[in-house]
Amino acid sequence: MSDCIFCKIARGDAPANIVYQDDHCLAFNDLYPKAPVHLLLIPRQHIANLYDIGSEHRDIMSKLMLAIPEVARQAGLENGFRTITNTGQEGRQEIYHLHFHILGGGALKPM
Repeated sequence: MSDCIFCKIARGDAPANIVYQDDHCLAFNDLYPKAPVHLLLIPRQHIANLYDIGSEHRDIMSKLMLAIPEVARQAGLENGFRTITNTGQEGRQEIYHLHFHILGGGALKPM
């Protein structure tokens, strides 16, 4: 989607502090961090959210799940981290491009 900010970041058309990238996904610092370390991991392919995941997304979802601990390790989150994804309006999704929040860098507040 040409107007999706995360698609623009994935294409290199919008700025982001990228901390990890490969052929399938990339991670960057959240502009409004909720923890000392707050990263967003996105697929390069536009997928709106978990509701849009189908069997054709098996490979990309596997790559995303395998990237999460790698991104966390590179960010120094060896004592643990929280992973969140929001889906849909009631799930408080703000940007409709699948993304995973990786939060850590200290004791997080209970949910």
